[in-house]
Amino acid sequence: MSFTDPLSITISGTTTPLPRTSVGDDESEYTSSDGLIKVTSSHNYGKRTRRMLRIDTSKVAPDPFRPSENVKVSMSNYIVFDLPPAGYTATEAKAVFDGFRAMFAATTDQQIVKLLGGES
Repeated sequence: MSFTDPLSITISGTTTPLPRTSVGDDESEYTSSDGLIKVTSSHNYGKRTRRMLRIDTSKVAPDPFRPSENVKVSMSNYIVFDLPPAGYTATEAKAVFDGFRAMFAATTDQQIVKLLGGES
C-alpha cells in the first residue's frame, strides 16, 4: 500500500510536490519534477522488520576547491524502525517514536542543532 499521491514537502519555506515515480512490493518512491528531492518508503522483512522513510536532496553549490565552478552536492535524512517480528504493536512503536520526536524537537530542535554541530 502506498502513501497519498502526490506527497508534498516544505523545505526552507518552499513547498514541493512529490508525485509517486516508482512502486514495488515493499517500496515506493516520490520524486520532484526537477529530480532534486526524492522520498523513499520501504519495508524489509527477515529476522527483524525494518521500516524506513528517507529523503534525498541535491543542490548545485560552489566547488570548495574551485569556487568559480559549481558542483552537485547531496544529503539524505532518514528514520528507521527496526522491530522484532512480534512483540510491539504499531501503537506501541508509535509511542516510542512520539517520545523520540519530542526529545529532539524540544526547545526548537536544539538536540538536532547540536547533533549537526558534531555534539554527542
